[in-house]
Amino acid sequence: MEKTRNIVVEFPKEIPVEKQSVELVERKGIGHPDSLCDGVAESVSRALCKEYIKRFGRVMHHNTDQVELVGGAADPKFGGGEITRPIYILLSGRATNYVDNEKIPAGDIAINAAMEYLRKNIKNFKDSYIDIEQKIGQGSADLQHVFRREGIPKSNDTSFGVGFAPLSITERLVLETERYINNGLKMKEVGEDIKVMGVRRDNNITLTIAAAMVSRYIDDLDAYKSVIEEMHEKLKDFVAKFDDRNIHIDINTGDDYEKGSVYITVMGTSAEQGDDGSVGRGNRANGLITPYRPMSMEATAGKNPINHVGKIYNLLANEIAKDIAEEGAEQAYVRIMSQIGKPIDQPLIASVQVIGDQKINKKAIEITDYWLENVTKITEMCVEGKVTTF
Repeated sequence: MEKTRNIVVEFPKEIPVEKQSVELVERKGIGHPDSLCDGVAESVSRALCKEYIKRFGRVMHHNTDQVELVGGAADPKFGGGEITRPIYILLSGRATNYVDNEKIPAGDIAINAAMEYLRKNIKNFKDSYIDIEQKIGQGSADLQHVFRREGIPKSNDTSFGVGFAPLSITERLVLETERYINNGLKMKEVGEDIKVMGVRRDNNITLTIAAAMVSRYIDDLDAYKSVIEEMHEKLKDFVAKFDDRNIHIDINTGDDYEKGSVYITVMGTSAEQGDDGSVGRGNRANGLITPYRPMSMEATAGKNPINHVGKIYNLLANEIAKDIAEEGAEQAYVRIMSQIGKPIDQPLIASVQVIGDQKINKKAIEITDYWLENVTKITEMCVEGKVTTF
């Protein structure tokens, strides 16, 4: 007997964000303390998944979405500087540490994965800059029981996921500007702790960028000013490719040149000077913070990719929305809600709202049904690192 799913498609009379007068968008870059926690949490989950698959042929129960960062202390100086107190990172959460009589060194795997992630993503990182500790416990018995049920994975929570597509020009601009700064700008003086805030008022867009500069590569205040100017020119050229609207760029607006107070750091992140971080406090699953869009407050990074709908449904909702948008929807919003213990391919509701031609109603249902039928593709994408969670 063919399964029927609780899919509802609506066509609300709503003005798309792109056509509204004001829009706000934010992205915290990969070196921001909150993003560092997200990145570490996800890398730990992925490392555990790979170890479980290697040993047992399948992923075992775990959730490593509890990462806390306590900022350190630093003394950055033009041409140098030092870390005076290391950043403290606590890895917690739950993992399967034993299978029958076989012990899995989940704690060691977690610390190694976290350190590898930091070395890879913070160019001026040194192991001595971090004091890392793990307190990962054994998973709760009831959730392990839900996890082990045969067939389609059963939801380990009553929760919902949210996604939308396509991104507006302002959203794309904010997302791609941070990625460009951290991957394409090619300026060693610029650290990884980048925050981009975009504001659109009608056809005028302002990007306010906070960029942690690396002190060892900047000799004095004049050199700092030159770096800011060079960065500004490169960004002007980059954003000009997106749109012909008026795009204004401000960088490090908190600087006070007269007092010599500027945003310099030893290794390129504010985490070194007392700025703290937590998983789930920054970007949503699509990499943005979008107050003009529906969002879930659920942390995506670090949750297990097998049956934790707090992760799976956020990622799934974005994929569904993207595919519906490609069919011609001016805007697609997707909200999916689970019930604990129920198959993840059978949500309590999959609510799809489409702005645009109602002729795509049938296609929207087909796309949603297809992704729910193939929901385990999201698991594969997570384990292989082919999807971003922040």
